Amino acid sequence: MVNGDRLHGDRRFERETDMTHAPEWKESLEDLDRRRQNSYGMGGPERLAKHHAKGKLDARARIGHLLDPGTFQEFGTLVGGDIPSDGIVTGTGLVNGTPVMVGAEDFTTYAGSIGPGGNAKRYRLAELALRSKIPLVMLLEGAGFRAAAGEHYGRTPTDLLAQARCSGKVPTVSAIMGASAGHGALVAPVCDFTIMSPHGAIFTAGPPVVKESIGEEISKEDLGGPDVALASGVIHNLADSDEAVLDDIRRYLSYFPASAWSYPPAAEIDESVEPRATPELLDIVSRDNRRIYDMRKVLDVVFDRTDWFEVQPKFGRAIICALAHLGGHPVAVVANQPQVLAGSIDADAADKAAHFITVADSFHLPIVFLADNPGMLPGSRSERAGVLRSGARMFAAQTAATTLKMHVTLRKAFGFGSMVMSLLGFDDQVATFAYPGATMGAMGAAALSRAAHAGEDVAEVLKTMELEASYRSAGHLGFDELIAPEETRNALLVALHQGLYSRQAPAEPVSRTMIMP
Repeated sequence: MVNGDRLHGDRRFERETDMTHAPEWKESLEDLDRRRQNSYGMGGPERLAKHHAKGKLDARARIGHLLDPGTFQEFGTLVGGDIPSDGIVTGTGLVNGTPVMVGAEDFTTYAGSIGPGGNAKRYRLAELALRSKIPLVMLLEGAGFRAAAGEHYGRTPTDLLAQARCSGKVPTVSAIMGASAGHGALVAPVCDFTIMSPHGAIFTAGPPVVKESIGEEISKEDLGGPDVALASGVIHNLADSDEAVLDDIRRYLSYFPASAWSYPPAAEIDESVEPRATPELLDIVSRDNRRIYDMRKVLDVVFDRTDWFEVQPKFGRAIICALAHLGGHPVAVVANQPQVLAGSIDADAADKAAHFITVADSFHLPIVFLADNPGMLPGSRSERAGVLRSGARMFAAQTAATTLKMHVTLRKAFGFGSMVMSLLGFDDQVATFAYPGATMGAMGAAALSRAAHAGEDVAEVLKTMELEASYRSAGHLGFDELIAPEETRNALLVALHQGLYSRQAPAEPVSRTMIMP
């Protein structure tokens, strides 16, 4: 579908009644239809054809693809008068059977720019999302505020204020589906999750303004295209088409409740949710700490299905953040990736994980920590990047989290790297596990030997103590239990089912009093 006909095809002509019963309505209803048709036509056939020729869906088609068929109910259709919908299509519909509020900027109408009516519609979207306790989805492709030089619409940022009030209360998602600049672009970083299409670009101001302001000539792709936005962490994910972007939004939302006043929905029961041993982990996770393996293979084995959803896979790659199912229940996964920096946690990885943990906690997703790291990433470059500040932010996020937390140390977790991954006891976990032979402590034996200028005999003692660390810690209940790798899934399943019994009162939004570092 390349136009919005499916959205209105049923509703537009549902009034084919015999007007002989109410002839006095004929003129009024024909006038209403004429005005609606102007809005449904968006920027007109020529602009729509040009838009479609670039491989992009138009605003109404995007909403049609996102929502369950036939569920869209528009509001503000006639806002803007002769400017169709004032450049943004807004309304409500269902995604996987759950109501959402959705807005789609219409680039074919004044480049999707924001007029007074459009600004009011954006505010109303966020207001209704919070009032109804349902997710807010914004599909962005617009040029920011539409105003002559020196003109001001008054309290213009009110839509962002309304959106900010949604934060932590209802899931908020944005998609960058073309160039998004200025005020409209600010919607994205305020959202929980942002995804971009190959046509997308996001920036404070577009290339013409950059040229005028600082004399820099640059393309929109080099200014804020996918490569730039992924590297900066401004967006989380990239999909290869408009349709794929919208499909991924549907997938993402499937893990979340409608709001913080409810718990995540369990998946349909099938054989994938049953308990099972995981002997495959004996081959994936080498007992040799220096051997590299792919943590993604661990996730494939431990969780219900291999189609778990990774968030921000191209940013902070030393940590994997993913949405998955365990026993049919949605969970958030925070896992070190030994293939990147040997699993050391750098500033980008910590920042990514901190945001992900906060989002998961806000909507009551249990969090599973899979630790295998030698600590925070050392070195001058890492320090200049603010690794301690970012690490503190991640530590604060996971310590403040009130949702169910479960931890497994697969091979090693040293120093502050163990703390940010929720290894320490007395941190309100439902369960903490480790594999036999897992090493932990302030630092590894080799590093400690070099730092202390230890002789060979002392170094050997330190190495032996390191290998015995898991048993010594188990002897003092440093974690709940040592488990074999093949017991991993079932141990987590038991812990999750136990933890879910704590939900004996209605869900409520998380109260946050901690100031994030």
